[in-house]
Amino acid sequence: MSEGQESTTYPSSAGYARVNGLELYYEVHGTGQPLVLLHGGMLTIDLSFGGILPALATTRQVVAVELQGHGHTGDIDRDPTPAFLADDVVGLLDHLGIGRADFFGFGLGGLTALQLALTRPERVNRVVLASTHYRPDGCHPEVLDARPGSPRLPTESDFREMYEAYAKVAPDPDRFEAFAEKLHPTVHAFEGWSARSLAGMEAPVLLLVGDTDFVRLEHAVEMHELIPGSQLGVLPGTTHRDLPRRADLVVPMVRAFLTPPTDAPPTSAPPAGAPPPR
Repeated sequence: MSEGQESTTYPSSAGYARVNGLELYYEVHGTGQPLVLLHGGMLTIDLSFGGILPALATTRQVVAVELQGHGHTGDIDRDPTPAFLADDVVGLLDHLGIGRADFFGFGLGGLTALQLALTRPERVNRVVLASTHYRPDGCHPEVLDARPGSPRLPTESDFREMYEAYAKVAPDPDRFEAFAEKLHPTVHAFEGWSARSLAGMEAPVLLLVGDTDFVRLEHAVEMHELIPGSQLGVLPGTTHRDLPRRADLVVPMVRAFLTPPTDAPPTSAPPAGAPPPR
């Protein structure tokens, strides 16, 4: 466990929601305003958020989801596109009786959260987009090509960890490689969104990216400049896979973003006949 991480917490409830032909697995941790966690590609809830979920659940009702083909949630005959995945998340919110929520999406989960913010803004309060791009060229070429030896790519240990976590809980443990191949174009060759769409976003957005991430720093800065009022955090010495493990940096930034300072109370009106302020 890395510096700043806390021990794993156990959900107060967990189950499956029947949405769009899926048995969508979810967990609920803690109480308070809803915060939905959306994991990265080929990861599980615990692999993406195990190091930060306990801290976030001390003040929030954290709803963690395993998307189509990931973890406990089986695959179906449908491409796992951000549009479909976002529809599944809306179905889960309806199942749980949650009207609006904050979202923290990482990688594939970030694409899903961005899709929600753009197409279902009435369900979204504030959004954390971690390691998220909005066009295919937002990723480094060496990531798109899966170039051997790139320091940006997951290590052999990372891949082994991902496979073991999948095999442990997936309805069909032998589909890891097949689903990884199916998912690849969703993350690296999707059409993306227009700059105009990002410029029209209403939800407050925090962008997080590692300095050795899949996403190019220039692309993250471009998103920051496009999205009105957005905030950008660049984590030093951090790869894509390591970003959600950096609880020492991620938790304080996310907490601060999700709980902005309250506005100062309005000043009382001056008494009648008082001179105007100078």
